[in-house]
Amino acid sequence: MKLAFIIDPIHRLDPGHDTSVALMEAAQQMGHDVWVTEASHLSVLDSKAWATLERVHLTPVQLVEGRWVVQQPWYELGERTLQPLEAMDAVFMRTDPPVNIAYLYATYILDYIDPVKTLVINSPNGLRAANEKMYALQFTGAIPETIVSAEKQVIRQFTEEKGAAILKPLGGKAGEGILFLEPSDRNINSIVELSTLQGLIPVMVQTYLPAAKDGDKRIILLNGEPIGAVNRIPTGKEFRGNMAVGGRVAETEITDRDREISSQLAPTLRRDGLIFVGIDVIGGYLTEVNVTSPTGIREIDRLSGSRLAYQVIEWVEKQAKK
Repeated sequence: MKLAFIIDPIHRLDPGHDTSVALMEAAQQMGHDVWVTEASHLSVLDSKAWATLERVHLTPVQLVEGRWVVQQPWYELGERTLQPLEAMDAVFMRTDPPVNIAYLYATYILDYIDPVKTLVINSPNGLRAANEKMYALQFTGAIPETIVSAEKQVIRQFTEEKGAAILKPLGGKAGEGILFLEPSDRNINSIVELSTLQGLIPVMVQTYLPAAKDGDKRIILLNGEPIGAVNRIPTGKEFRGNMAVGGRVAETEITDRDREISSQLAPTLRRDGLIFVGIDVIGGYLTEVNVTSPTGIREIDRLSGSRLAYQVIEWVEKQAKK
C-alpha cells in the first residue's frame, strides 16, 4: 500500500513519543510505502485533492531497558513530488491542534478525495463535526455533570453548586488553559472573564472529579473498539495529568466501565468516520474525545509490550482489500 501522513514539520516530531511516527514506522516495517506532507502543501487541482509529498524512510526506535532509544538521524526524506492523494490507499490527517482556519481549510481540501478510492483517517467531515470538548456532550450516560457557557453568573452558580469545577477552553489542547475553580477563590470572576474573553467565547465547565488525582486514562479506540490504554497521573502540585504538562504515565487496564463507554461512542464514531480516536476517562467518566491527532501509542507499547500501531495498519490493510 501507499500511505500518506499529513503531519506537522517532521523535524519537530519526537519519535519516542509521537503516535504519528509510530504509525509510519509500523507501515514501513509491514512493507508499505510511506509519504509525508503538511497541511500547507495541499491543493485542489481539477477538482481533486493533491499534495506535495516526500517519501520517508525511518530508522525504527528501539525499546532498551524500558525506554525508547532513538538513532540519529531517525528519518530520511526523498524528493518532493506533486501527486493526487487518490493515488494513496490511505491518508492520515495527523496535524496537531489548534483547529484554526488553516486546519479547517485543509479538511475542505480533503473533501475532494474520493472515499471509494482512498481511506481518509479521520474523515474530514468528522473532524469538523467533532470539537474535542463539545463532542462528548451527546454521550450523557458517560460524562460528568457539564455545562458550556460564556456567562459569568451561569459558570459561578454551577461552581457553587458543585463545590469545585474544572474550566476548559473549547479549542485547547494538551491541557492548555484548563483551570481549577473554587467558589471561595477571590479571582474566580477574573478567571472566567479572561477565559471567556469578557463573555464572548463559551467555555466548558465540568464538576471536579476527585479521582483525577489518581490519573486521567487515555484509551485508544480503533473503529470504536478499545485497543489500549495508559494512565496519566498528575505530579507535584499540578492537578492536570496531561503528558504535555509533566504527567507521569503508568500501565493500566481497560475496565468494564471503559468498554461500556466505548460501546456508547462506537456507533456515532463510525457514523462520523472517526476511526482513530483517543478518549479520556477520569473516575469512570468520559471527559474528552480526541480526534485530531490522538497520542499515547508509544507510552502504551512501552509499558505493556503491545504493538498498537501495527494493529492500526493491519486494520487499514483489511479495508483496502474490500
